[in-house]
Amino acid sequence: MGLRTTISERQHRLAFELKRLREQAGLNAGEAAQRIGMGRAQLSQIETARTSILTDRLRDLCRAYGCKDAPYVDALVAMSEATGKGWWSAYKNRIGPGAHNLAELESSATELRFHESLFIPGLFQTEDYARAIFKSPKLGFENVDDALAFRMERQHILTGERPPVVQAVIHEAALHMRFGGAATLREQLLRLIELAQLPNVTIQIFPFTAEAYAAFTGNFLHARPVVPELGTVVLEQPTGSLYLSEREQLSRYETLFDQLTEHALPPINPQTAPESHFAKDSLGLIQHLLYAL
Repeated sequence: MGLRTTISERQHRLAFELKRLREQAGLNAGEAAQRIGMGRAQLSQIETARTSILTDRLRDLCRAYGCKDAPYVDALVAMSEATGKGWWSAYKNRIGPGAHNLAELESSATELRFHESLFIPGLFQTEDYARAIFKSPKLGFENVDDALAFRMERQHILTGERPPVVQAVIHEAALHMRFGGAATLREQLLRLIELAQLPNVTIQIFPFTAEAYAAFTGNFLHARPVVPELGTVVLEQPTGSLYLSEREQLSRYETLFDQLTEHALPPINPQTAPESHFAKDSLGLIQHLLYAL
């Protein structure tokens, strides 16, 4: 079997977990390979995601490492057996690998937690709002039509079969960024209220008046699958996406998101009667901005 020339984030993550298990067991690569009758070089290639691993061999490795967590092992097997194909496969060679990795992460997640400070999250963007972003000359997007179609198709996950629970904290600053002008922004704000009616979607606004926001300014996505330990935090950077998978990192971002929700305004709830708005909430803030447009 030839070595991979292109490695997905899922494949990187499986390799990372297998290496972590080995090191946790106190074994070097040669000792671990010997325990299951595998060559050291082959195990090294598996741990660098350069090649795949058969399901039986994967389970043998987990037993050799003393891992008895059945749901966790089953999740590793599922990662290993996944083909990496989905609706995003139609965009091969049209959209960069970062977008494909993101779509695959979202497809396997049971919960998605977003924090955005200057943009409305991609899963919530209207077509006109997204188009205005992609056409911004200073952001340098190419293949605008493909990027726009890809983003719109990503959003089907919100209403598909067994959709993930989606929580988003959006800074008030993002609600003032007029990508495409006032009419586009108005449509986008109304879209947020519409999406908040979905039972699996929670949207909170982090207001300018909240304290200590400097500690929360980084944008991130925390994608959490059935086994939370196999979650991934995605940080968007000018040079591309950074993927975090260390247990300590995942815990830190879980705590950070909880802090964001605590300091943000109560979630958008379109069913709340106007007379029930005794305190400021996310819906009230959005309605105020809509009135001013």
